[in-house]
Amino acid sequence: MVKNDVEQAGLSRGDGLTIRPYRPSDRDDVVDVCLRTGASGADATGMYSDDTLVADVAALPYLEFAPDLAFVVDDGEHALGYVIGVADTAEFIAWWERNWAPGFAERHPEPGPPTGHAPAITEEMLVWVGLHPEATRIREIADYPAHLHINLLPDLQGRGFGRRLIETFRRALAERGVPALYLGVDSSNTGALAFYARLGFHELRSSTPEHRLLGIATTS
Repeated sequence: MVKNDVEQAGLSRGDGLTIRPYRPSDRDDVVDVCLRTGASGADATGMYSDDTLVADVAALPYLEFAPDLAFVVDDGEHALGYVIGVADTAEFIAWWERNWAPGFAERHPEPGPPTGHAPAITEEMLVWVGLHPEATRIREIADYPAHLHINLLPDLQGRGFGRRLIETFRRALAERGVPALYLGVDSSNTGALAFYARLGFHELRSSTPEHRLLGIATTS
């Protein structure tokens, strides 16, 4: 694939890495990246009683529901970062309640024993969200129907891949006629908040000091 073909496909290359659409073979890498960035950008390994919990809330349901809206940074062997999300959050919530929550309840019926760590997002909260996807609905959902999650391993951060992933995701939404998207950021993740501000995200009215909600149009 030549450069123009890559650009027309909504992909980008740089530093020997490729941004490309998600493949089913990337699943384990996405789970790994999700865990290794699952504590407000830091490694969440061992922070919860079950290391599968973070991806079971923040990655796998998205890959199941909308694999066509998942994009990864590929080094030729592994996916080292990703953006995932949905075009219609309301539809996603309904799907989660029907198709994801029952299995989630079997895997994570209740919070496990304390691990000695104190992550900003507690295990109780993660389990609750997994069982109650309605928590992802925001008051502005009519104007911002889509939402996303993005994570990069530390070696990729600060190299422009986050911006390129979000641009790729926004372009994919715009092609589907989706006007705008939102995302949530833990207030302790100051680096992420600064990053999104540079990209033009703005704070939504339903944002709170503890959990910031940011929105942006799919086209500039």
